[in-house]
Amino acid sequence: MSDDKTTHFGYQQVPVEEKANHVRAVFDSVASRYDLMNDLMSLGIHRLWKRTTIELAGVRRGQRVLDLAGGTGDLAARFARITGAEGQVVLTDINAAMLTTGRDRLLDQGLTGNLLFAQVNAESQPFPDNHFDCVTIGFGLRNVTHKQRALEEMFRVLRPGGRALVLEFSHPTSQALSKLYDLYSFTVLPTLGRLITSDADSYRYLAESIRMHPDQETLRGMMVAAGFERCDYFNLSFGIVAIHRGYKL
Repeated sequence: MSDDKTTHFGYQQVPVEEKANHVRAVFDSVASRYDLMNDLMSLGIHRLWKRTTIELAGVRRGQRVLDLAGGTGDLAARFARITGAEGQVVLTDINAAMLTTGRDRLLDQGLTGNLLFAQVNAESQPFPDNHFDCVTIGFGLRNVTHKQRALEEMFRVLRPGGRALVLEFSHPTSQALSKLYDLYSFTVLPTLGRLITSDADSYRYLAESIRMHPDQETLRGMMVAAGFERCDYFNLSFGIVAIHRGYKL
């Protein structure tokens, strides 16, 4: 259990003010091989998870989209193509190395006209109230120190009628699958991390952070507490991943 002065970093307890630096060090280490590791860890299925997120977001041409903890820009690239020249997509990440990797990748794809890039802490967003039509955070909420605060900020910057989507690893729906998933997460992932990025510890942290993340119903309740309405979630890959969605009405 954490108190007001400490919080979890994986299975460790660390001072609250130090967690962001620990998380930053993890992603500094893995940024250059992040996309390759995603493909290897999920056998490419992460692309389907993100495609489903895009479909559930219902973004249209000319809208404004905020992608928090957007990393290397998978979601932002898709949104930029959908919103077109009349729209705007803001790709953010707290980690400079990840943001630089994402910016360079999207610029290489020729996606420049309607994209902005900003280094942003999801807990304290420098955007006006009621500004975005859609806010997403993909595989980033579990790394945030104060998750409830981040959800409240997402609600604040959404315009009335807007929606937020949280794509995140979650809790498998069957006990048997959960045991297999634990075995995979704590043996295969660190081994891949060691072989591909020379960093087993960062991928061991990622596995631990998934276990410490709220389950589907708890996260839904947190979104309701942040002010969202019509909150629902969609289990993907038998609950290994879930997409939570809520509206600002």
